[in-house]
Amino acid sequence: MPELFIGLMSGTSMDGIDAVLAAPDSSPSLLHHIHQPFAPQLRDTLLALNEPGTDELHRAATAAISLSLAYATAVRTLLAQAATDAESVAAIGCHGQTVRHNPREGYTMQLVNGALLAELSGISVVCDFRSRDIAAGGEGAPLVPAFHRAVFSHPEKERAIVNIGGIANITHLPPAGPVTGFDCGPGNVLMDAWIFLNRRLPYDAGGSWAVQGRLLPELLDRLLDHEFYGRTPPKSTGREMFNLQALRKLLAGHESPADVQATLCELTATAIARAINTYCRRTEEVYFCGGGARNSSLLQRLAEMLPGRQLGLTDDLGITAECVEAAAFAWLAQRTLAAEPGNLPEVTGASGPRILGAIYPA
Repeated sequence: MPELFIGLMSGTSMDGIDAVLAAPDSSPSLLHHIHQPFAPQLRDTLLALNEPGTDELHRAATAAISLSLAYATAVRTLLAQAATDAESVAAIGCHGQTVRHNPREGYTMQLVNGALLAELSGISVVCDFRSRDIAAGGEGAPLVPAFHRAVFSHPEKERAIVNIGGIANITHLPPAGPVTGFDCGPGNVLMDAWIFLNRRLPYDAGGSWAVQGRLLPELLDRLLDHEFYGRTPPKSTGREMFNLQALRKLLAGHESPADVQATLCELTATAIARAINTYCRRTEEVYFCGGGARNSSLLQRLAEMLPGRQLGLTDDLGITAECVEAAAFAWLAQRTLAAEPGNLPEVTGASGPRILGAIYPA
């Protein structure tokens, strides 16, 4: 069997596709990475599917086809830039695009047409990773903590890995004992939505707009009053709970847009810091990944809220912050083909370890 795998990730931020070529048995060794932005029309279609609407079955099916065409383009570009042919790749691990996540009612939905992607790429595809964990009573997310354990654990130091994507999630890596992890609240999703509404920018680069505003304490209190923060892990969330419509209901209407952005940045920092201080109290090192790891204003606030800990990026551990989740799905695809479990029941709440994913052979 070829030793190379491709990981594809398009997350809650919906900014595009991250694709990596990896050799997961080699620590793992990431051989190449590309980022392919979504076409505006595709992004708008995917965003719309996060809300109830008419003719959803048809819209979801056609969106999955369009998305799979984009995935196939990303695979071809990745292979061309890495000077690698499809025959050298054992499988593509594709997370798909989440448009619904409702584990309490027993389902989750990540759009991808796995059969079409296998047909177009000539490579076997592993997708639908969350469903088996949910069938076993779990949250179906987060799934990356198993990968974090494999590549970021230290035999002596207690670490936390914080992924700041659309949603922020934390993996707690003690030197001994079970690994835990959970979603802790919005990462970039509210900040991205607010800056796009007000300035037509996809994200707040470096947090440069947030620093122009001032914190609105009453708004922050209303945001933190969300019932999700009171839940104990295992827990997961998504755009169903944290979205622009829900934010607007908490606004008085006279706030400065920059002040709202500053408050949303504070919300993300506060949720992450509180989660670490509550569930990872003895953590010595905290490493950040995901797009939010490049938000210097956010990281500055986190440094102020997490004194006495060494903070860094996963770049310091050998995997670029933007590549971690895509690399995780390359690793999970390898686990699936090897008939090995990919979930951590301590993280998701599933009744036991499960082999994840559906396989579409090339």
